[in-house]
Amino acid sequence: MDDSRRLGERRLRAAGVRVTPQRQLVLDILAGADAHLDANDIYERGRRHDQSLSLSTVYRTLGVLKEIGLVRELHLDCEQHHYELAGKDEHSHLVCQACGRVIEVDSSAFVRAAQAVGQMHGFEVTDAQVELTGYCDQCRQPG
Repeated sequence: MDDSRRLGERRLRAAGVRVTPQRQLVLDILAGADAHLDANDIYERGRRHDQSLSLSTVYRTLGVLKEIGLVRELHLDCEQHHYELAGKDEHSHLVCQACGRVIEVDSSAFVRAAQAVGQMHGFEVTDAQVELTGYCDQCRQPG
């Protein structure tokens, strides 16, 4: 059993939430993802392992996992929400407005800046999620 699975199970139990096969499947899919997944992506991947999985179960599961802090909901575009495991190599996102490409970047500079601003206002910043929008190299290139 890998660390993300074990951590997920512990966090679910600590929150008083049952560890169901569907919840574990969604966590496993997110842990193994090589891209940011939306609910439909998770559903399609999950159906390969469990034909009884429904899209509504995926949405309910994501809601529970988000509520207890295991999953982060990302707003990388206007159309759909994407999901990733919280704490999975902390990073921020650069999102191209033209092609939708998402580039993950180290968050440490953003976290330090957020903590400095928080300190100026007597606020303790514990986490910072940054999504910067603009245009990637390819989309900025003249035709």
